[in-house]
Amino acid sequence: MKILGKNKLYIIMLFALMLVLGGCSSDSPETSEEKNDTKAGEETKKGGGELRVALSAQPPTLDQPTSTSTSTRDIARLMFETLLTTNSKFQPVPMLAESVDVSDDSKSYTFNLRKGVKFHNGKEMTSDDVVASMNRWLEKSSITGSIFTDATFEAKDDYTVTLELAKPSALALDTMASAKMAAAIMPKEIVEAATAEAGVSEYIGTGPFEIVEWKTDQYIHFTKYDDYQAVEGEADGLSGNKEALIDDLYFDFVGDAATRLAGLQTGEYDIAYAMQYDGYNRLLEDSDMNPVLEKVGEVVLVYNKVQGPASNVKMRQAINASLDVNEIMFGGFTNEDIYWLDSGYMTRDIENWRSEAGSEFYNENDPEKAKKLLKEIGYNNEEFKLMTTRDYPHLYNAAVVIQDQLTKIGVNVKLEVFDWPTLSEKQNKPGDWDAFITTFGTVTTPTQLLAVSPTYGLGVQDDTILDLAEKIGTSSTHEEAKQLWDELQGYAWEKHMPISILGGFNTLYGETSKVKGFNTFQGAVFWNVEIEE
Repeated sequence: MKILGKNKLYIIMLFALMLVLGGCSSDSPETSEEKNDTKAGEETKKGGGELRVALSAQPPTLDQPTSTSTSTRDIARLMFETLLTTNSKFQPVPMLAESVDVSDDSKSYTFNLRKGVKFHNGKEMTSDDVVASMNRWLEKSSITGSIFTDATFEAKDDYTVTLELAKPSALALDTMASAKMAAAIMPKEIVEAATAEAGVSEYIGTGPFEIVEWKTDQYIHFTKYDDYQAVEGEADGLSGNKEALIDDLYFDFVGDAATRLAGLQTGEYDIAYAMQYDGYNRLLEDSDMNPVLEKVGEVVLVYNKVQGPASNVKMRQAINASLDVNEIMFGGFTNEDIYWLDSGYMTRDIENWRSEAGSEFYNENDPEKAKKLLKEIGYNNEEFKLMTTRDYPHLYNAAVVIQDQLTKIGVNVKLEVFDWPTLSEKQNKPGDWDAFITTFGTVTTPTQLLAVSPTYGLGVQDDTILDLAEKIGTSSTHEEAKQLWDELQGYAWEKHMPISILGGFNTLYGETSKVKGFNTFQGAVFWNVEIEE
């Protein structure tokens, strides 16, 4: 498959922009990529049966364009698909679109849709469904940024959709292909019935699995969609052939990590999320289980820049200056093979956006500088509310270390612990928190970064950052955009400090030896997976 356009030079530039290292790798004995390589060619396929996956936290929603939750991303993409997706090199490639034509001025895009693709309700997907879904994505997703300001999607005929941008952008197709807050295509009538408060009322997509039941606080049940229309070509990243090789897929909500591990050992669960990092060696040593590491993104400390102590930039700078990030990351992950230190806002795999700007402010570990800044602002033991969750033990453990480090410089830290859905809800309430610890997944352009989003976690409202982000989104060449990105990252570290980056990390899954073909790419991938009895 290919993306076609009239402006060949533009397309060459676009793909050069997107060409980065892909796949999952690690210094550990087995990553998802290596595991799949070792099992390539094995004649073990049987198909059918049931797969049970233990999740550490219930997703807040499965309405994909509205949520940054990784559990929403991983589960929702079983049933929802997008016009474009990403291959293992993070390049945008067609999925529900068959091809894309780009105008000479790089502002008009024509998406030629695949024919015969059916939603789970039996209705064929047409341009009306695509336009309704894409316009809702423009409204709901926080990754669209200035690229899609005043953009319009229109249906030209049943299988042709056009996108008109107000300004040309080298990043439009990549953003549309993103797995984060993805541009899920749903039936027009479902989109139109959605409410601002509750979102969509039914989950109907075109993917290889369809939802059967969501039993609150217990499980979500999917079944194979028999009329799924797979894309031709080998599976590659999130692109290519996708098959539901099992009949029933259950996501069980299991908050306790020890229970998830015990379930793997007894065979109650086939795959488990968020395994405790201190149990990594146990997974390695047990012949009935395997560890699967996936390079995910970064652990970050997000500041409340709107209200409270952290609304003062010098308070944010003081906290950042005090942090010993190696101690924090080791506290969360317990094994140096699982995490790494890195100052880049863009994760290190995205090489064409790699920047060292502002790195001198990373991992300063300078308590005296921190105390001096606190004195300058007249800090007087005001309570500092640090939110975290036990749903992800590594986040809780890292937050405990941060609390200890801040206490040593005289900050009155109150650690507030919530379940993940509650923490996610509180992020938008300015009086409820001063900072929270979370993770950001890999994105392929700076305009998708939540760290500089004007809406995420009360948002960044700094004029310099917003102006630079807009210019990056509307740059006509990567060279121009990269210079602007260096300027933005340097400014964020030195002048604004919207977040403190702690480091990059792998997430740890566990699987039983019966599972064949389990893969990860920007999250867990459950198509093309089988159970060997």
